[in-house]
Amino acid sequence: MTKPVKAVTHPGPSAASVQEPESLDQLRGDCARMAAHWTGGRRSAPAPGRPCDLHGIRVPAKSAALVDGMSEYGD
Repeated sequence: MTKPVKAVTHPGPSAASVQEPESLDQLRGDCARMAAHWTGGRRSAPAPGRPCDLHGIRVPAKSAALVDGMSEYGD
């Protein structure tokens, strides 16, 4: 027979007061209200690298053939 195990942590009152959103609209509203609290500058995507800039990378022929045979993302 196994011994009963005591709870190690107590969730506390703050965890009990948090409720899951009831709908997608409620979730979107919650996110919209929180958006002002999250400040992150908009950055443009970095320029893609050129294949000629890659040095010291070796891909085995079997791996290259496997990747070459895969479809492009979104196909």
